[in-house]
Amino acid sequence: MKLKELLLNGFSFNEILRQFSIEKSDFTIQDEDLILSRKDLANKEILKERVLIQGKTNSGIINFFGTLHCNFLNQLAVFELDSVEQQGVSTAA
Repeated sequence: MKLKELLLNGFSFNEILRQFSIEKSDFTIQDEDLILSRKDLANKEILKERVLIQGKTNSGIINFFGTLHCNFLNQLAVFELDSVEQQGVSTAA
């Protein structure tokens, strides 16, 4: 199961998306495929990984920096938000 899907199962991450006006389909977890392809995950029940999540809004891109905690056995994920950075949309003439 994708990390993105696990996060969307929880209320708190959906609340973060709502607060920043980000649609559920408009965010990505940087290096999600790389994280899930790690060979040591087969022996782990819980993953704790520092991640960057990028969300797109009408006013630009929002970067969420924090720690992702995943319990693969129960198919749960929690994102512990450390900081937020907003990048505005540039308008080229």
